[in-house]
Parts: sequence; structure tokens; C-alpha cells
Amino acid sequence: MFLGEYKHSVDNKGRLFIPSRFRRGENQRFFVNLGLDGCLSVFTEEGWGAQQIRINEMDMMKKDARDFKRIYFSKAAETVCDKQGRINLPDNLLEEAHLDKEVVVVGVSDHFEIWDTARWDDYQRETSKRYEEIAENLAQ
Repeated sequence: MFLGEYKHSVDNKGRLFIPSRFRRGENQRFFVNLGLDGCLSVFTEEGWGAQQIRINEMDMMKKDARDFKRIYFSKAAETVCDKQGRINLPDNLLEEAHLDKEVVVVGVSDHFEIWDTARWDDYQRETSKRYEEIAENLAQ
């Protein structure tokens, strides 16, 4: 389970240190993808497999399902954690998520996300105002 938020930097080669709590050791594989709301989503092998199953269960007779699947998997990249605990983020994903230097790694239970620090601060500030309302709406 991924919990918490951690501030880190992306180096000039696109490498990002992954918090030790999120790693199981050297050579761990992660799957990085364009997330929703302007971040990157990162899954372990097990989490990625579960995500694939959910998406493959969508009705491919529906155009939105086909479009989503094409975009989702075409943006995905596999990366391996190095000895220093870093993963390499592809340039295209860094650009699409507007990640430059300072980022926040956010645990989201079954995966973690990588956010531009300013974008995360804005998102959190706006969403926190509605936290109780969101909880109430989801309980119905």
C-alpha cells in the first residue's frame, strides 16, 4: 500500500528517487503512465496487471473505451529501479505532466502519483475545501 507524500527532484536525465517505503529493492519494475488530473501514475507489476484487467474488461464496442485504451497504453512505459533507488521517467511523460524539477510523490493506496509541486499544491488546496462534501457524495 502506498501512503504519504514526499518531495523530490527530477534530475537533468529524467531520473527520480523513489521513496524507500515504495520500493522492494534493486531492479524492481514499475509501470509509469499519464495519470488523470495532470500527474503521472506509477504501478508495481502486480498493480499494473490489475489495471490491465480493469481496462480490458471495458466494452470495446464503445468508442470512448477504445479511445481510452489506445491513449492509456500508448503512453505507458516500463522502468526499473536502479541501485540508488531511482527510476527513469520518459521525456514525453515528463512533458505531458509538466514535470520539470521539483515534484511530489503521492501515495494513492494501490499506486503512487508524481505531481509538479505547484500543481499538487493547487490541486490539494482546491480539493481539500470540498473534502467533507466529496466524502458525503461518495457515501450515497
